[in-house]
Amino acid sequence: MVKPPKADRRRWERIPIAIPIFLLGKDQDGKEFREFSTALNISPGGVLLATRRYLPPFSAVSLEIPSGPLPRVGIAGKCIRTLPGHTVTVTHSEQCYLCGVKFEHPVLRSRVRRQAQG
Repeated sequence: MVKPPKADRRRWERIPIAIPIFLLGKDQDGKEFREFSTALNISPGGVLLATRRYLPPFSAVSLEIPSGPLPRVGIAGKCIRTLPGHTVTVTHSEQCYLCGVKFEHPVLRSRVRRQAQG
């Protein structure tokens, strides 16, 4: 008997865009690390991350998006640069680990609430 494909459980569509990102966390010995990685796709709820470091599922991490100089006024204060979360999936590929990271809070949290109410 053929099983039906699993339904996609993601709440948001992913954007397939490569973004340089710093991965911060603690290793198995409790030592803090900071590693340059690449986000391969991103949504308001999470990201698929390519990294050289193995991270067990449920590892607490923080992602930091590097940026150039930002103005002190205007939209710069509203820009998100640090995203806390945890790993939910880890897959080993030939050159790196692919880590699915779920953000602690969805990036578009306030917009989602407005849509749900009206």
